Amino acid sequence: MSPDVEWRVSKELVHFEDALDFMQKRVEEIIAGTAPELIWILEHHPVYTAGVSAQDADLLAKTDIPIFKTNRGGKYTYHCPGMKIIYVMLDLKKFFAPEKPDISRFVEFLENWVIKVLADFGIKGEIKKGRVGIWVTDKNNGEKKIAALGIKLKKWVSYHGIAINISPDLAGFDNIIPCGIKEFGVTSMQEILGEIDEEKFLKSIKKQSEF
Repeated sequence: MSPDVEWRVSKELVHFEDALDFMQKRVEEIIAGTAPELIWILEHHPVYTAGVSAQDADLLAKTDIPIFKTNRGGKYTYHCPGMKIIYVMLDLKKFFAPEKPDISRFVEFLENWVIKVLADFGIKGEIKKGRVGIWVTDKNNGEKKIAALGIKLKKWVSYHGIAINISPDLAGFDNIIPCGIKEFGVTSMQEILGEIDEEKFLKSIKKQSEF
């Protein structure tokens, strides 16, 4: 990761629509060369977001939790306190220089970034062919999702990014088919390990961000 990339951590909850407005403006500024690239780590108020591939059938029950349609890749997912969102606003032309930008390699970088962070906590995260996100195997040998990915590019500048389940209320996932995958469950770092050291997590995110 370039040393010129700005890192920002929001301690207070951020409304999804406010974050989306900010990202869209920041991407335009990065394209124009008037603002640096940015990694923004935050948590959202409870919200369901629907990516460009979302199906109506994936919303199992309507609740008081707001739903936002977005232009990111992917289907329905859930954000809430206890879930760390890493919004990744990077210029892929710089990221891959002097090579050509490569979307599939960038997604692979994001996936491996999460896997390395989980490994810092002794959790084995895996990529499963045909499934989006990062997966773990529980003590009953069942596969569960622990992190989701969804990005959008504009003129090779990325936005949206990664969601890692630290200690969210997983019941919020019961109202949707997360990312369109209904055969498997969802888990969190806390469910696996107990209390998570947030400062250690934030340090790991930065340490493991090297490409």
